[in-house]
Amino acid sequence: MTMTVLETERLILRPLTGDDFDDYAAMMADPQVADGLAEPVGRSADDAWRSLAVFIGHREIRGYSHWAVVERATGEFAGRAGPWRPHGFPGLGVGWCLARAHWGKGYATEAARAAIAYCFAGLDADEVISVIRPGNTRSVSVAERIGHRLLREIDYKGGPALVYGQRRGESPHS
Repeated sequence: MTMTVLETERLILRPLTGDDFDDYAAMMADPQVADGLAEPVGRSADDAWRSLAVFIGHREIRGYSHWAVVERATGEFAGRAGPWRPHGFPGLGVGWCLARAHWGKGYATEAARAAIAYCFAGLDADEVISVIRPGNTRSVSVAERIGHRLLREIDYKGGPALVYGQRRGESPHS
C-alpha cells in the first residue's frame, strides 16, 4: 500500500520499512526511549521487530501509520512519528518516538505538526489526540507545543494515561 511521504524544513517523513530495523532496534533498546512510550514495548531485538511489524501492518490495514523520521541534511534515521489508530485506541492519534541522539532538536514537534496537518487534511479527522503516560514531561511539552491540550485521563493498557488533543478548527491554544 502506498503511503504519503511528507517533507518539512528539516525532515523527511517516509514509510517505515524492514530496512529501518537496525536503527529502529537500536532506538528501542534505549531504556529512556522505550520506557516513555504509551504502548508498553520490550527492549530486545525481537520486541523491536514486533513493534516495527505492527506499524507496517497498521499501514496495510488503515492506509496510514507512523513514518520513519529522517534528517534531510544527513539521511539519518531519527525515529518514527505519525498518525495511529490501532484496535482499542481511544481515537485517531499522533505519536512520536525519537532516538535519544535526536532529542532536543525540535524534531518531535516538527514531525508531529506535519502529522496533525495530514490527519486534518488527508484523513479528514475531526479530532486528533496523543496518549501520554503521566510523568513523560518531554512528550507533554511536545503535545503542548503542537497545540494539544489535556482532554482527559484514562486507563490504557493497564495503567493511567493522559489524553491530549485538539479538534478541527481549534486554535492551537484554545
